Amino acid sequence: MIRKVLIANRGEIARRVIRGARSLGIRTAVVYSDADESALYVLEADESVRLCGTQAIDTYLAADLLLDAAMRVGADAIHPGYGFLSENADFAESCLAMGITFVGPPPAAIKKMGDKLGAKEIMAAHNVPLLTGVTVTGDADESLLAAVADVGFPAIIKASAGGGGRGMRVVRRPDELQLALESARREAQAAFGDPTVFVERFLSPARHIEVQVVADRRGQVATLFERECSIQRRHQKLVEESPSPAVDENLRSRLVAAAETAARAVSYEGVGTVEFVVGEDGTFAFLEMNTRLQVEHPVTEAVTGIDLVRLQFKIAAGELLGREVFDAQSRGHAIEVRLCAEDPAAGHLPSSGTFCLFEVGGPGVRVDSGVASGSEVSPYYDSMVAKVIAWGDTRQEAANLLADSLERSRIHGMATNRDLLARILRSEQFLAGDTTTDFLDRVPGLTDPLTLWEGHVQHASIAAIALDHSSQLARPVQSAIPSSWRNNRSGPEPYDFVLDGKPLRVELDRMDQSLSVHVDSEPIDIRVHRVSTSTIDATSAGVRRRFRVEVLAGQVLVDSGFGASTFVIGDRFPLVQEIVAPGGLTAPMPGIVVRIVAAVGQMVESGDPLLVLEAMKMEHTIFSPATGTVAALNVATGDQVERGAVLAAVTETAE
Repeated sequence: MIRKVLIANRGEIARRVIRGARSLGIRTAVVYSDADESALYVLEADESVRLCGTQAIDTYLAADLLLDAAMRVGADAIHPGYGFLSENADFAESCLAMGITFVGPPPAAIKKMGDKLGAKEIMAAHNVPLLTGVTVTGDADESLLAAVADVGFPAIIKASAGGGGRGMRVVRRPDELQLALESARREAQAAFGDPTVFVERFLSPARHIEVQVVADRRGQVATLFERECSIQRRHQKLVEESPSPAVDENLRSRLVAAAETAARAVSYEGVGTVEFVVGEDGTFAFLEMNTRLQVEHPVTEAVTGIDLVRLQFKIAAGELLGREVFDAQSRGHAIEVRLCAEDPAAGHLPSSGTFCLFEVGGPGVRVDSGVASGSEVSPYYDSMVAKVIAWGDTRQEAANLLADSLERSRIHGMATNRDLLARILRSEQFLAGDTTTDFLDRVPGLTDPLTLWEGHVQHASIAAIALDHSSQLARPVQSAIPSSWRNNRSGPEPYDFVLDGKPLRVELDRMDQSLSVHVDSEPIDIRVHRVSTSTIDATSAGVRRRFRVEVLAGQVLVDSGFGASTFVIGDRFPLVQEIVAPGGLTAPMPGIVVRIVAAVGQMVESGDPLLVLEAMKMEHTIFSPATGTVAALNVATGDQVERGAVLAAVTETAE
C-alpha cells in the first residue's frame, strides 16, 4: 500500500495527481523550482521541496534532486506525471533501486517503447503496421539525403526519446533538412536530455488516433476505447475527443487489437497509450507508445467513468484489474481543449506574465488548471495552463457546451488561445467531424486576429463608465453625484486607455441626466440601464447586453458576448515610446537565445533565419524582415532576453 507519494512534476498535472492520491488517502509531496514557488500545486500539497533554479534541466529533469526530495519527505512512491522524466527508464530504475515505487510501467517496458526506433522494430516483429523511416546518426550528408529521399518528402524528424510535439520538424525539401535536423536535436536535448532523432514519412492529410491501454502485473491487458487528437499546432495537440467521429466498429476493433499486441509485446504494466496515424482510406500505422498518463486522459474518464490516476496508484500497489475495467462501456461524447498562454494570431508565440483574472468553466464543465487569478506564468516551461473538458449525450452537445463555456470565461493578463479553441468548436468542419491533422491549415480564419474592433469600441465605452462609477464610489463626499456630470458646457471628462498597444480616448458627458459618449471623437450609441462594481447593463446599437467589468490598479477588464478586452489606464500625457533603430528586430516573447545563424555584415534575403529563441520548451526562429545587410547583433548564444529586447538590426538594400 502506498502511504506518501512525491509528485515529480508541476502545474496542472501535479494538482491532478494530488486529487487522485487524496481520493485513496495517500499523502502528497511535491517539488518546485524557483519560478514555481507560489504555484497552486505547491500550496495544495501536504509538503514541498525546493529545487534551486528555473531551467527544467536544473530542476524537474534532475533525477538526483528528485530522488533526494523523495527521501527527505519519506515518500514510498514517485508519480512522474507526464513529460519531464515520466518516460525515463533510468529514473524508474533508480526509484526501484531505492525501494521507491514508481507509479508507471516497469523500466524495461519504458526502455523498449522509449526508444522509438527500437519500438518500431518490436512492432514490426509483431506485424503491427508501420510508416517507412530511417535512423539519423550524423549530419545531413549525402547518405542521409539519399535515405530520406527513399522515405519520401514530405518527411518528419522526430525525437527518439520523447513526445508531446517536441523535437519534431516537417521537412518538405532536401535543402530544409540540415537546419530542421539541428533544431529538432536541440529541442529534444532540452526537453528530454537526449538529442537522438529519426526520420519517417509524413502522412497528410491523416488523423491522429490513440488507444488507451491498462495492464496489471498478471499480464492482463484491457483497452478503454480510442481518442482522436488530430487538431494540432506545431505537432502538439489542441483538441482531443472520445470517441473519434471517424472510427467505426471495424476500425476500432483493429486499432484495439494492435494496441493490445503492442502492450503485450513489452510486458506492459500500468496506464499507457498506443498512438496511430490513420489515413483517409482507413489504413493505419503505429506511431509510438506513450508509457505514461496522457494529457488528454480526462476524455476517457468522462466517457467511461474510470479514474485513471486512481487506477495508476492501484496497479502500482499490486492490485489486479477488475470487472469495472474489462466491462467498461463508452457513454456519450467528451471533448477536451488545451488552454495555452500563447497568441495564435502571432504564430502561436508563447505568452508569459500574470493572469490578473482567470475564471474558466461553468456548469457541467471540468477544468484541470494549473493557474488561477493572480497566478504567474513563466517562460521556462510548457505553455499549457489548463484543460477544459465537456461531456454530452452527443458530440454536438459536448461541443456546444464546451464552446459556450470558453466564450463565457474571463481571462485577462496575457494572450491565450481561448478564442481559437471556441472558433474550432463552432466551425462547420469540426461539427461535421472533418478533423484531420492539417485542420488549422485548411480551415480559413481560425487564427486570424479577432474582428472585434466594434466590440472593443463598445467595451471602451463600458470601461470608461466603469472607471467613472469607481471614481464616484471612491469620493468621500457627494458620491451621489456622477463624476462626469457638469452644470456647464465646458466639455466632457476624457478617459485615456491603451488597448493592444493602441491608444483610445473615451469622453463621457452627462448633461440633464443624459449620457453622451464618444470614442476617439466618434459618437457611440449607448444607453445605460444599471451600473454596479461588477456589471453594467446597457443597450448599444439597439441590443441590450450585460457587460462584466472589473476595475483594477491601472486596468479595466470588460467581458461580454463581443469577447474580452483589457484596457490599460493611461495618463493625461502621451506615453514615451521605446525607440528602436530602423530595421531593428525585437524579441516577440521572453526566451533564451539558443543559436545565432547570421553574422554582422552578412547579406541576407527577406525571410532568412537570423537567430533562434527558445521559450516554453519550443524553438522560435527570428527571420530577416527584408533583404539587406545584418547591421547589428545585440545578443549571444545563451542570453536570456525579455520581450521587446532589440535582438538585431538589418539595413535594407536600396532598390
